[in-house]
Amino acid sequence: MCGIIGIIGQRDIAPDLFDGLKRLEYRGYDSAGICTLHDGDLKRRRAEGKLRNLGEKLQADPLPGQLGIAHTRWATHGAPTVDNAHPHATDHVALVHNGIIENFKPLREELVAEGRTFLSETDSEVVTHLISREVENGASPEEALKAVLPRLRGAFALAIIFKSHPDMMIGARLGSPLVVGHGEDGEMYLGSDALALAGLTQKICYLEEGDWTVVTRDGATVYDKDNQQVEREVSTSGASAASVEKGNYRHFMLKEIYEQPIVVAQTLQSYLRPLEEQVALPDMEFDLSTVKRVTIVACGTSSYVGMVGKYWIEQLARVSVEVDVASEYRYRDPVIEDDHLALFISQSGETADTLAALRHCKDAGATTAGIINVPTSTMAREADLLMPTHAGPEIGVASTKAFTCQLAVMAAFATNLARAKGRLTPEAEKDIVHHLSEVPAAMQQALEHDEEIEAMAGTIAKARDVLYLGRGPDYPLALEGALKLKEISYIHAEGYASGEMKHGPIALIDENVPLIVIAPSGPLFEKTVSNMHEAQARGALVVLISDAEGLKEAGDGLLATIEMPKVHPLIAPLVYAIPVQLLAYHVAVAKGTDVDQPRNLAKSVTVE
Repeated sequence: MCGIIGIIGQRDIAPDLFDGLKRLEYRGYDSAGICTLHDGDLKRRRAEGKLRNLGEKLQADPLPGQLGIAHTRWATHGAPTVDNAHPHATDHVALVHNGIIENFKPLREELVAEGRTFLSETDSEVVTHLISREVENGASPEEALKAVLPRLRGAFALAIIFKSHPDMMIGARLGSPLVVGHGEDGEMYLGSDALALAGLTQKICYLEEGDWTVVTRDGATVYDKDNQQVEREVSTSGASAASVEKGNYRHFMLKEIYEQPIVVAQTLQSYLRPLEEQVALPDMEFDLSTVKRVTIVACGTSSYVGMVGKYWIEQLARVSVEVDVASEYRYRDPVIEDDHLALFISQSGETADTLAALRHCKDAGATTAGIINVPTSTMAREADLLMPTHAGPEIGVASTKAFTCQLAVMAAFATNLARAKGRLTPEAEKDIVHHLSEVPAAMQQALEHDEEIEAMAGTIAKARDVLYLGRGPDYPLALEGALKLKEISYIHAEGYASGEMKHGPIALIDENVPLIVIAPSGPLFEKTVSNMHEAQARGALVVLISDAEGLKEAGDGLLATIEMPKVHPLIAPLVYAIPVQLLAYHVAVAKGTDVDQPRNLAKSVTVE
């Protein structure tokens, strides 16, 4: 997901724009740029690759100016080159854009036929020329936006400055978030999220779908999709610039792995009522007891939370659950009925596929709920029931603490649904509250094995392929482990239900393929270890993650073991997520890859 920041300031603002881009690095990007207006001229500095490359250009050739916009780009149309980097500019207008303009080709052809010259391959430059054409024909900036926005199809957040208006920015959003920041002494801001502006202001106005805004030193005037002036609440964001500092950790990912006992505890505090020995959810305007089917929709790591949730909900509440990948959900024309609850999981609350699926369900009359980390996000505002996580900003592209906080909320939801359906005795709910309360301490114990995991990482790092096995709720964890390894180490990895090994994947096993087995002791342990022994007999290098009881029963001949605390099966996925994450992290470090910003990946995917 690209990042936007715009500033109307009282001094040269290029350094502040650059600092804002640094706060947006976590989103993932492959080029960056800044444009300021100074003495009637639009001036740009752009660079491909990391922000340090842009920083070197700014140091060699500074940008003066009290009005400016900046952008980190993740390539969609056109390669990550300087020419394709934002901001895009004409003689009259400069613009940055998050999202995708789906109908850019016919618009571009129209503009080329008029004799306009394009300097990039991007869809975004089309918008720059469309607005510029209106201005050249005598339109005001506001009139230009009114003419151009209805012509754009797709998803966008735009920040625009005009050569003839040194104290104005215009912002617009459709399907991609944008916020207005209110500063002191006539300073105003635009940003793709509150974190982008965290070092500048805490006073934030969240634009709603279809809104556009004229920002001047006197404030911001907001218009809705029908060009009617509207009021949008200004709130305190709570975002902290300190949250994007690594502290003493080598990488954000490692910092966020170590934050999990704290943020999971914070999340659980919102849902557990220890004195009543109950699990509570936020107030809702529908009756959970009427729900007869649950559909969980998410992407990537969040979809594995949904798979774990399927086990929990069906076991505890005896309600049928289906789990769908958001990018496929709408296109299979799903059956949606009145007694159907659609549950959506997203860290950002802006994931394009998941948001589109939520709207599809709402249009079909379904009740919707969301497990979301950003309570001001689009999904959080549009869902009928918001169940927030409290992970805080997650900077590393590969999700860690958001994943475990989502699992914590999913456990709370499954428990609450079970009680609403009359499937949970007070004694059973008391036990669940007790087990969930144990999670932070168990996670802290899991972190104590960091050094031994690091010690084995070098062996795994030499592999070309790695397989992960798990059974029951640990099967989604195997999928998550494989995804983490792929994301940050670029090693091919696959996760399988352990019983499926002999239905094909066992053909891949030899002495060069490490096998990571996730197997807490308990009712599923014996069968999982039996599958593991089959792989060992064929030369597999096995790393077993289990508790002391499980490790003792598993026998010898293992490459390595990772001992976890003995925990109840309900909370095992939260605790066992930590060694899975640490293993991927240390393998990536051993390989020398970019852990926090792996190639080709963005933190939040806001285009389909």
